[in-house]
Amino acid sequence: MLSGVGVSPGRAAGPVIVVAQPAGEPPAGPPPADLAAEASRIASAAEHVAASLQSRADSATGEAKQLLETTALMAADPSLRSQAEQLVTTKQLPAPRAVYEAAASFADALRAAGGYMAERVRDIEDVRDRVVAELLGIAPPGVPELTEPSVLVAQDLAPADTAGLDPKLVLALVTEEGGPTSHTAILARALGIPAVVAVRGVLAANPAQLIVDGETGAVEVPSSPVTPFAAEVSAGADWNGIGTTSDGLRIKILANVGSAKDAKAAAEAGAEGVGLFRTEFCYLAATDEPSVEDQHAAYAAVLAPFHGKPIIVRTLDAGADKPLAFLNPDPEPNPALGVRGIRVSRERADVLERQLAAIVSAAAETGAQVSVMAPMIATVEEAAWFADRAHAAGIARAGVMIEVPAAALVAEEIFSVVEFVSIGTNDLAQYTLAADRQLGAVANLNDPWQPALLRLIGMIGKAAQAANKPAGVCGEAAADPNLASVLVGLGISSLSMNPSAVRRVGAALAKHTEDYYRQVARAALVSHTTADAKATVHAMLS
Repeated sequence: MLSGVGVSPGRAAGPVIVVAQPAGEPPAGPPPADLAAEASRIASAAEHVAASLQSRADSATGEAKQLLETTALMAADPSLRSQAEQLVTTKQLPAPRAVYEAAASFADALRAAGGYMAERVRDIEDVRDRVVAELLGIAPPGVPELTEPSVLVAQDLAPADTAGLDPKLVLALVTEEGGPTSHTAILARALGIPAVVAVRGVLAANPAQLIVDGETGAVEVPSSPVTPFAAEVSAGADWNGIGTTSDGLRIKILANVGSAKDAKAAAEAGAEGVGLFRTEFCYLAATDEPSVEDQHAAYAAVLAPFHGKPIIVRTLDAGADKPLAFLNPDPEPNPALGVRGIRVSRERADVLERQLAAIVSAAAETGAQVSVMAPMIATVEEAAWFADRAHAAGIARAGVMIEVPAAALVAEEIFSVVEFVSIGTNDLAQYTLAADRQLGAVANLNDPWQPALLRLIGMIGKAAQAANKPAGVCGEAAADPNLASVLVGLGISSLSMNPSAVRRVGAALAKHTEDYYRQVARAALVSHTTADAKATVHAMLS
């Protein structure tokens, strides 16, 4: 019996297919005889990889298409190619080694930035491995063609691997690395495939078959052959589209979005509104600050599918973890604890004012019920500063995100200066457990079922009820139906998640009463481990 972090619910079993690993670190010699000819090989190899990825993107849809297109763009990036070519001519490196070293410098920079940018490291490494394989004339790493339903096992899965998965042929996913917010986790949940990450030793065990429980994180190597079976995960087809408990407690079921495409998908999935609009996704490629008019257009495209419905717009979550060129961020020794979110807005209040003006005008055009919230709030004074500016801009409802333990501890006072709060469980777990959310070695600490995290959320829920103001959750925790039930019992009044989970969570919450969810939450709070909490809640809700 092996164990890891369950990141996508469901139980399945079947034969194992091991995902091909990269070729490894290419040798640094011997020096090429013709440096110019060797350097010229890099462009054609990168173009071939980019074309192959784009071809796969053309036949994909939704989030898979977007991930493949992003990886294709990285493969075609002239800056990576140019740096590799320079390494050939200046250090006399073979082309595969030059690509490997150029990609390493890009990955180091992203890793140092932390947060969203650190999440792109796996993308860079995937592109590197594919270009190196092309230069070496060997098969690229990744998922082989599947001929029967199988359990995929890998060190880790690259975005391009997960994006192309066929849920009819993939019974479950098991990786030795990764965490609750990795590409593997997010896409597995979107596709309804059971998944367990951070399973140390699964590759060394060399199993022929596996039984995988994506809820508890248990991965069993059967002692005798088992008959393969796929998970039965409810799609929530019986949900009526209105989030309530069985006795009528209203719980808004909302979606997280970052683009107009996301918003359309969320509306089609039946989301009652948007609990988190990540506006920085409209800025990531910008070298200059977009004008108010350009921001207005980008925001209006996201708000349009939700005319008359609530949308919570998060102001720029930018800074050291999502460096934006026009903000000229200074290098920092520990970016996750640096100038980000509200701290950037306070240094550049003019940028915040222009963003608020664009949000107000976009809301007026589309008829969406828009609220705004600021990220990375740590103190009551920061919350009051933001609320004052939002109100002055003409926005009636101003809130803040609670992602820092300090804010959770003063939640009662924060409610006195804002209209609502939203809990970002991904960052709150990272800061509470002192565990990098991108590091597979500490993925078990970053589990949203951690009792310490649940107790902090319970404190916020009590403060919300005392103030008679709403508290929502917009982290990945909201997409787990069982954990969503715990959150409701802790006093959370809205849940925002990836669009694919909307109907499943809505249907699950309608099965029990508010009082029963309070009992479920109390049972989770007194659990000593995440495994105990998951098992107890599962038993109570089954």
